[in-house]
Amino acid sequence: MNRFDYVRATTAAEAVAAASAPGAAYLASGTNLLDLMKGGIVRPSRLVDVTRLPGLDRIEALADGSLRIGAMVGNADLAHDAEFAKAYPAIAEALLSGASAQLRNAATVSGNLLQRTRCGYFYDTASRCNKRAPGSGCDARGGDNRLHAILGWSEACIATHPSDFCVPLAAFDAVVEIEGRNGHREVALEALHRLPGDMPEQESALEPGDLIVAVRLPASARTFAAHSRYLKVRERNSYAFAVVSAAAGLVIDSGMIKQARVALGGVAAKPWRARAAEAQLEGSAAGPAAFSRAAQAALAEAKPSGDNAFKIELAQRLIVRALVSAAQGTSERIPALPASPFSSPAGALHV
Repeated sequence: MNRFDYVRATTAAEAVAAASAPGAAYLASGTNLLDLMKGGIVRPSRLVDVTRLPGLDRIEALADGSLRIGAMVGNADLAHDAEFAKAYPAIAEALLSGASAQLRNAATVSGNLLQRTRCGYFYDTASRCNKRAPGSGCDARGGDNRLHAILGWSEACIATHPSDFCVPLAAFDAVVEIEGRNGHREVALEALHRLPGDMPEQESALEPGDLIVAVRLPASARTFAAHSRYLKVRERNSYAFAVVSAAAGLVIDSGMIKQARVALGGVAAKPWRARAAEAQLEGSAAGPAAFSRAAQAALAEAKPSGDNAFKIELAQRLIVRALVSAAQGTSERIPALPASPFSSPAGALHV
């Protein structure tokens, strides 16, 4: 049994001060943290409970047209908010494709952003893992690695980031609001997570004590509502993390693509914004030729990290499928199996 202190913070400043101590961790719903503690993967010396901090459970439309989502908003609450699902359908679909209904009811927005990799070697304390024990090595390099990274990996780590929610957030330029020891600051979601390099244990741009208080979607994210989709290939149709996922958003005028957003999940240690694909799409006619060029551009720098070369072609095919679906127009209904490429359009109404 690992002994730890428990602190229930009543203000953000109090939480930041308490969590700045070495070995401290924030506790929200704990859907990932408690599993890690039970398995002995992490051993925090202090848990700082932020579930009662005021104002973190709000969804607020701001005067500039952006949307501010408090860190303690539940995943299910956000996905089922009618106005949110209508304005940001790809993000709602991504949320509903993650985990089980019970976990979505408990999990929070900020916890989803900061969940740890699901690499089996990270979870096995008998295996070498540079994320868990820096400098020990990476047993995934020569092990069962068919689901590991094909972009941005290093010799030190080939793990992937597991979030569905983060993929469309990266695509649509979301911003993370942070309270820290030096006050308030903002970080683009795309810059929040780090690639492994030589220090895979440093997974994010957060500093000791930093507390995510909100995620903000800019007004521009709404412009993709009519043509956006999130698709996810997994080893079973529900309750599974992505082998590869793709978020796509288009602004189409008279058959021409005026703006494009593409991001991938399941391919790197962070949600992967495919800016090269976006550049290929913008100014092109919406159709298979442009979509194929974009998919090739998105994976141009990909390389296998073991037995996962198939993921490169799979990711290309999924990008094309997501772009085709987006170009056809956002359905009024979220599919019965959200984000599945094999699901029929019938399902729950957005509104």
